[in-house]
Amino acid sequence: MIDIAAARTALGRADIVLPDPVPPHPLLDGRHEIARGEYSIVLDATQPARVMKVVSSPADYFLYTADDRPQGPHFLTVFADHGEVGRALSGYPFHLLEVERLLPLAPGSVAAAQACELMERYWDGCRQWAQLGRDMGRIALYHLVQGPTIASESIHRALAALSDFVEAYQVLPDILNADNLMMRADGTLVFSDPVFIG
Repeated sequence: MIDIAAARTALGRADIVLPDPVPPHPLLDGRHEIARGEYSIVLDATQPARVMKVVSSPADYFLYTADDRPQGPHFLTVFADHGEVGRALSGYPFHLLEVERLLPLAPGSVAAAQACELMERYWDGCRQWAQLGRDMGRIALYHLVQGPTIASESIHRALAALSDFVEAYQVLPDILNADNLMMRADGTLVFSDPVFIG
């Protein structure tokens, strides 16, 4: 079984958390913080099936809002783009999005098994292309979608769409983190934060 922490460290993706405070904004004031990642902060929303997501990475913002972004059952549903809400310490602007609430992968679920298979095969590809340095993840993802079906036909199609997006926007895949692979209540595997800027 893959050691996710070791794999992420090898890829230079060790667990880093965005240090910024929640930016002041009427839609965020008084909201409870649910989670925090390297480039985002997630807070509760007025509707229980939604969350407010503050993103600082242009890669995430493009993934969630670009006209040519990958869409479908395995990608996060964005309900509203509330625009810029300040600037992160990194220098990138904060954008506020209203998105669907996802769940962590439930142990023993089909989605967890699919995520495990995907991460194992992706990590194998990263090791194969390690000599390419920072581009190994991008190349590993490309070759992954050229090979046999991963987990299911729909997940394989989603990976192909993600690979196309990674190439078009020159960002890097980040699918070796359980927080970036989540699920809906119906058990569908969802890529929640699958890219970053290298």
